Amino acid sequence: MEVTADMVKTLRQQSGAGIMECKNALKETAGDIEEAIICLRKKGIAKADKKGGRSTGDGAIGSYIHAGGKIGVLLELNCETDFVANTDEFKELLKDIAMHIAAAKPRFISREDVTQDVLDKEREIFAHQARESGKPNHIIDKIVDGKISKFFAENCLQDQAYIKDGDMTILELIKQKIAKLGENITVGSFSRYEINR
Repeated sequence: MEVTADMVKTLRQQSGAGIMECKNALKETAGDIEEAIICLRKKGIAKADKKGGRSTGDGAIGSYIHAGGKIGVLLELNCETDFVANTDEFKELLKDIAMHIAAAKPRFISREDVTQDVLDKEREIFAHQARESGKPNHIIDKIVDGKISKFFAENCLQDQAYIKDGDMTILELIKQKIAKLGENITVGSFSRYEINR
């Protein structure tokens, strides 16, 4: 199938990828725009993984206030240079993640930030619940492991489903932006405030 300029243009508008990347993705997927987007996302995540170890000594601090001033978030988002920190794309990512934190209430940035005592306590609770519901002993560990995975998905920012697109996690969103901006991006820290009603 011949890849036309209009097809490349459409894919560029939807993905934000470069002309040659779009052209190659369309060739690989026989002109299927949806499949080409998936292809670009996979390649972007692979590129982002390579950049993942690089130092992030720059960035910005952003805030998000919601619900008539009842919920607020301060977020430190890091990148490699002030050039990227000052791009609209980076600022938009900062705002989107801060908004996500306001809505999703993560307790930790990543799984690595969950302390061993918190994990032990959760495991103890999940095992107790499984025993109380009459589950046989030989499957309790599997049940607990499943519940721990769910705990990570609910409480760790990177593992949470992005509120604007439930098909991707926050980590996948960040990796997309890493691939697009060409620099490593990390969440430094965040604080979420809520006035109890």
